[in-house]
Amino acid sequence: MKYAVVFTQDDKTMDFKVSVPDLPGCAIAAKTIDLGMDDITKSIKSHLAILAEYGEKVPNAKGLDSHRKSYMLENPHTFSQAFWAIINIDITPYLGKSHKINVTLPELLIAQIDNKVSQSSDYKTRSGFIASACFAELEK
Repeated sequence: MKYAVVFTQDDKTMDFKVSVPDLPGCAIAAKTIDLGMDDITKSIKSHLAILAEYGEKVPNAKGLDSHRKSYMLENPHTFSQAFWAIINIDITPYLGKSHKINVTLPELLIAQIDNKVSQSSDYKTRSGFIASACFAELEK
């Protein structure tokens, strides 16, 4: 899942605050942008692990444009200095134990899925692709 993250910089310390609007409470402070990217990725994974531990649903990620509009309205004084990034997280480990199911699909559809999986680093397996498609459909 692609989570939007927002960076804001403290005028006094020049440190960055990095937060994830889709995951309330998931935020870190960092000295550099590179460290911020690394640390917020770890923080997102920790946040999702805690949600999974308590049986909570993994929040869906909203689009970047939606977050930017909301942020602009809520933080007009820092909007022009804020910048955004996308962190792609494989949420499969936080969804609970995997179960094998038997699915019947047309041969040409399977070939298209396999072709997409082999050409994209977003999907590691056919099952991962199908799970992503299911998430997208369930978000509607």
